[in-house]
Amino acid sequence: MPEILPDATAEFARAIGPDTDEIIDEMDAQADAEGFPTVGPTVGGWLQLLARMVSARRVFEFGSGFGYSAYWFARALPDDGEIVLTEVDADELDQAREYMRRGGFDDLTSYELGDAVRTVDDYEGPFDAVLIDNEKHRYREAFEAVRPKVAEGGVVIADNAVTAGPIDFEALSALVRGEDPGDVNEHTTGVADYLDAVGADPAFETALIPLGEGIAVSHRVA
Repeated sequence: MPEILPDATAEFARAIGPDTDEIIDEMDAQADAEGFPTVGPTVGGWLQLLARMVSARRVFEFGSGFGYSAYWFARALPDDGEIVLTEVDADELDQAREYMRRGGFDDLTSYELGDAVRTVDDYEGPFDAVLIDNEKHRYREAFEAVRPKVAEGGVVIADNAVTAGPIDFEALSALVRGEDPGDVNEHTTGVADYLDAVGADPAFETALIPLGEGIAVSHRVA
């Protein structure tokens, strides 16, 4: 996988970003010990900041793991806010519930076990911030499911827009440039298909933040 930022630059970005707390530090330690792929504190700080910038009140996540990104989002929400966590692993969702409870965010949080793309159909919009971090080959499906429910002025954030374990960056880069990279796995084509869809949508403006494994931030402008 490509190194998006030199280690020194990544550490600098972390140092100037929002402070963590003891629960985030505990989640980081768990992720390190288990090799669990979270967005990490540099991207987590951006999730919190983006939520504040759009005055987010409602957030929906496609794929929440043990609640790492949700916890960062929750720190930016008002007391009457809402964040919907979705996860297919019951044990991870239970861990997320405990972390959110300990952080004082349980009253803001809905916990949904099962397929996030199906779950979003059960919720009325609008959502001010959306995180897409489910199966890479289903990113476009997730976007199309939530698109009508994204508030004007809201943001859709896709993790792994540059890299992840199964993503072939050289092939992804070729696909984004409109070139034929040959045989490509479904995870790589899934991310490329998502970027093409959101980039071509006239209601959204999209840019890349090259932190963590890359996040594509799409602002709904119409």
